[in-house]
Amino acid sequence: MIKTVDPTTIPQPELYSILSTAVAPRPICFASTIDAEGNVNLSPYSFFNVFSSNPPVMVFSPTRSGRDNSLKHTHQNVVEVPEVVINVVNHAMAEQMSLSSTAYDKDVNEFVKAGFTQVPSVKVKPPRVGEAPVSFECRVLEVVELGQIPGAGNLIIAQVDMIHINDDYLTDNVLDTEKLDLVGRMGGNWYIRAIKESLFEIPKPIRTHGIGVDALPKGIRESDVLTGNNLGR
Repeated sequence: MIKTVDPTTIPQPELYSILSTAVAPRPICFASTIDAEGNVNLSPYSFFNVFSSNPPVMVFSPTRSGRDNSLKHTHQNVVEVPEVVINVVNHAMAEQMSLSSTAYDKDVNEFVKAGFTQVPSVKVKPPRVGEAPVSFECRVLEVVELGQIPGAGNLIIAQVDMIHINDDYLTDNVLDTEKLDLVGRMGGNWYIRAIKESLFEIPKPIRTHGIGVDALPKGIRESDVLTGNNLGR
């Protein structure tokens, strides 16, 4: 049985639950920003990804509050000062990162509340997180508001101008996925950890030209033993 849902007919919290649980795991943008008065903010967002490597552009989305429709301090700050540092989050930072998502007043510094080290940036005003394996200093190119109602997203489109990499996470001068030990968001209160036991590697079919499942003999395609993964391999 397949449950079919029209998103316009269900309450927003239920829709959010479906979206955030099904579209997962999601990387975490740990965004540090600053307002015109110099107040620093540090908040995590999992509606986030990298969308271009040349130029290097990342996008994350602080959504309007589902309770009172208010805008996140991060959104307000990048409108005033269009700069952001996107820090990546590993397992060693997870609990502190979660604490920083508390709805503190605008003049409260989440670096201090969560116990993170505030390190001056090189090209932008917001500081970076000293404990982060990698930090990206970015200038905000555009803010795209997707709506004016509770739950509406606001796309922060940011271009990377400087990258800071902790060399503890390098192997032969290349970022090491296992060493990074990154975490991602799932639905509800769940997170996922990218440790060795949960990683697997699939070579890209760039140099080899896959014949495709449709080119396999019918007896193999319709096998009761072989899975879709077996056929794809």
